[in-house]
Amino acid sequence: MDTMRERIFNCGIIPVAVIEDAKDAVPTAMALKSGGIDVIEITMRTNAGLQAVENISMCCPDMLVIAGTVLTLDNCIQCIAAGTKGIVSPGFDKDIVQYCLDNQILVIPGTVTPTEIQNAMTYGLDIFKFFPANVYGGSKALKSLAGPFANVSFIPTGGVDEQNVGEYMALSNVFAVGGSWVCAKQDISNQSFGKITELTQKALQAVLGFEFAHPGINTGGEEESLKVADAINDRFGFPVKFGSSSNFAGEGFEITRKHYLDTYSHIAGIRTNNVKRAVHYLTKKGFEIDPETARYKNGKLEALFLRDEVGGFAIHLLQK
Repeated sequence: MDTMRERIFNCGIIPVAVIEDAKDAVPTAMALKSGGIDVIEITMRTNAGLQAVENISMCCPDMLVIAGTVLTLDNCIQCIAAGTKGIVSPGFDKDIVQYCLDNQILVIPGTVTPTEIQNAMTYGLDIFKFFPANVYGGSKALKSLAGPFANVSFIPTGGVDEQNVGEYMALSNVFAVGGSWVCAKQDISNQSFGKITELTQKALQAVLGFEFAHPGINTGGEEESLKVADAINDRFGFPVKFGSSSNFAGEGFEITRKHYLDTYSHIAGIRTNNVKRAVHYLTKKGFEIDPETARYKNGKLEALFLRDEVGGFAIHLLQK
C-alpha cells in the first residue's frame, strides 16, 4: 500500500473518470498515461464502471486503478474482484474500511467534519477524501483543519479544476487532488483522447506550480557579495538582506558568497508546490538531481539543485 500511496502523491492528481461505455475505459487510461499520469479513479456511478475497472486492470497493468463512489460492502468486494487496487468512498463506512484493511486494499473514505476525521483516525487511517470540497469550505477549510489534525492529509474533490488546483496543492495537508476536468465525461464519450492527454499535461503543470523566483549572482566572498547587493540597492531601491550563505537585494536577486555549482551563475529559483513531487516528475523525464545539495526543514525537502545546466546556469528548485 505504501507504493500505491507514493504513486498517488507523485502524480498529485487522481483523474476521476465517469465511463458510460466500457470500451472507452482502456483508451481513457492510455490517454492519461500518455500525458504523464498513471493513476485513474473509475466511479461506480454508471453500469459500465465495474467492467471498466476490469478492462483497465487487465489491459493496462502499469495503471493504478482505483474504484470510486463505492457505497456498499458488496460493491467494494465486486470492485476488488474486478482488479481495483484502491477503494474511494464519498463518506465513511466502517464495514468497507475494515474489509479493505483486513485484505490490504488501499482505502480512502470521505470525511469533512472533525468528528468524522477523528472517527476515521481510530482505524489507523491518515488520508481522507474531502468531498465536495467546494461546498465544505475548499482550501480555507483544509487550511483550518491542518492545525488540529497535523498528521492527516486530504484529497479534495468536487469543484477542483485547473484554475484553483494550485491553491489546493500549496497546502501542506493536501496529499493530492481528485478532478474530473482532466477526463470529462463528454470527452470520454466523444472519444476525444488526444484532448484528454493535453489536459493531463496541463494539469500536471498546474499541480507542480513551477514559477520563476530569482536569479543568483556568484561572487568571490562576503565583501564582494555585499558590494553587488549594495549596487543593486543604490540603483533600484531593493533593500539588502543577509542570508546564511548568500545576501539578497530585495526579493529579486540572490548574491552568493562563493562560486557554486554553475559555470556562470544560477537560476536560483524555480519555485514549486512540492519539491519532492517535482523531483519525481523531473527524474521521470530523464533529468538528474544532485542529492548532495538537498536542504530539509522539519524533515521536509525544501530545496536542491539539478545536475544539468541550462546555458551555463544551474537550476535550483525551491519550496513555495
